[in-house]
Amino acid sequence: MYKKATPLFMVCETALHAGSGSDLGVVDLPIQRERHTSFPKIESSSLKGSLREAFENVLSENDDDRKKIHLAFGYDDEKKNDNVKAYFAECKQFQGAIGFTDARLLLFPVKSMRGVYAWITSPKVLEQFRRDLSLNIVTVPAGKLKSILQSNVPEIKSGESLVSSSDLIVNTQEENATKKKIVLEEYSFKASVDTTYCKALAETLAEWLFKTPSEGNDTYAFWRNHITSALVILHNDDFTDFVNLSTEVITRTKIDNAKGTVEDGALFTEEYLPAESILYSLVFSGPVFLPDEKKKLFTNSESPSNSQAETVLVTDFFITNLPEVVQIGGNATLGKGLVRTIPIK
Repeated sequence: MYKKATPLFMVCETALHAGSGSDLGVVDLPIQRERHTSFPKIESSSLKGSLREAFENVLSENDDDRKKIHLAFGYDDEKKNDNVKAYFAECKQFQGAIGFTDARLLLFPVKSMRGVYAWITSPKVLEQFRRDLSLNIVTVPAGKLKSILQSNVPEIKSGESLVSSSDLIVNTQEENATKKKIVLEEYSFKASVDTTYCKALAETLAEWLFKTPSEGNDTYAFWRNHITSALVILHNDDFTDFVNLSTEVITRTKIDNAKGTVEDGALFTEEYLPAESILYSLVFSGPVFLPDEKKKLFTNSESPSNSQAETVLVTDFFITNLPEVVQIGGNATLGKGLVRTIPIK
């Protein structure tokens, strides 16, 4: 049983294709989606496999580190290291000490007439976010984020929007507040500046996702400022339309080297979650399910049988060694699927 859950945010630095296989619809290779909402997601198995590979690339030299990867993620046949294979020779079947939920979509980028683009979300997404982060095994530090989770998500009507600032409003000179609008893609929405929930949420996410560095260049200054001024809450139906119709769909071909033309049947379309999309997952941690002599790498010397102490060490191992940027999904050789990871410590 997992005893602790760490929220993990993911910001897509490049377009991401977590595929669901071929399809008979308009898009040949669609992305993974929730069945009941059709919102884009990343399956927990895809996420776990990508993060495990990232850990294996980073912790490739030390035998103890490689053993910890197996203890944390579950045993996978170790073909390259005889010492590690021998360590697990008699106990290869066990549950990993780390688990993952599906990565849910939190913010989706769409083109805006003002401000270049906006990040959109909806009450359904925010209520799910609040429910996920309110589980009794999730630790959320006190502050703005905790107060946001304790607040009710505002109700909103179809065709209307709540915005974090007036920067997206196209008719800023309009004195009548009920006539102010934003334009996303080719659709206009009545806009209301929400200085309470929407603005507070934007400032909270800016604080977590695009932190100000203690020293050196402020790499994420633009995005930190942008999210505070370009966060939009839409009605659930309007949000659903955007995440279904405004993903990137790329047409790809294969060229016949002999003829220099497209090969027969080699034209296909592929769907991507666009860059700047923001997702989140919960990373579960628990004790190692092995005899004491095998799990000693995650054992506190002062209390060797304390499962809570093991859970803390497993969590620290994950957070400490998690690469800042990982590759998730297909087409890695095309630069796709680069994701920046932000765990809430």
